[in-house]
Amino acid sequence: MYDNKRFRSVVNTENGEVGAETVFHYRQDGNLVWADYAGGSIVKGFLLATVQPDGSLDMRYQHVNQTGDLMTGRCRSTPEFLADGRLRLHERWQWTSGDLSSGESIVEEFTETNA
Repeated sequence: MYDNKRFRSVVNTENGEVGAETVFHYRQDGNLVWADYAGGSIVKGFLLATVQPDGSLDMRYQHVNQTGDLMTGRCRSTPEFLADGRLRLHERWQWTSGDLSSGESIVEEFTETNA
């Protein structure tokens, strides 16, 4: 479901660092999902997740931002299939570094035709 898909942020709360310029490249092997991401305020990031029985992703992430800070967090991503077949992920996340605040974001799959 996730293998070799690319996602971009379309909505994020103010305390998040991911923006529209951030691109995620997902990979999947069975119930294991991982991705690397970069762009905007993110120099380089990685996430690791497991697919849960309800189809959601239980995820941990880490990245280095433009100011050189190493940031970490946890996230629950719930998939939604769009009418055109693309995936939209509704995310509830919390920093496990910095101020430990939480937020919500949405990322959507993109292809060359809708980039």
